Amino acid sequence: MTTVNDIKAAIESLSHKEFMQLMNWVHEKDMEQWDAQLVKDSAKGKLDFLIREASEEQEKGTLREL
Repeated sequence: MTTVNDIKAAIESLSHKEFMQLMNWVHEKDMEQWDAQLVKDSAKGKLDFLIREASEEQEKGTLREL
């Protein structure tokens, strides 16, 4: 089993180009997980409060266009 310390040591040995490739991969994986969690939370209604807040702001005339 590889440990975090083994992974850190391996990362330290990467060239700059390889390190950047790894960083891009990690970022993509993070965004995939973020998107999946957002879909789950939305399906469970956990984000409905955002729709309510936006509707309230629109009714008050204080909703800004993006």
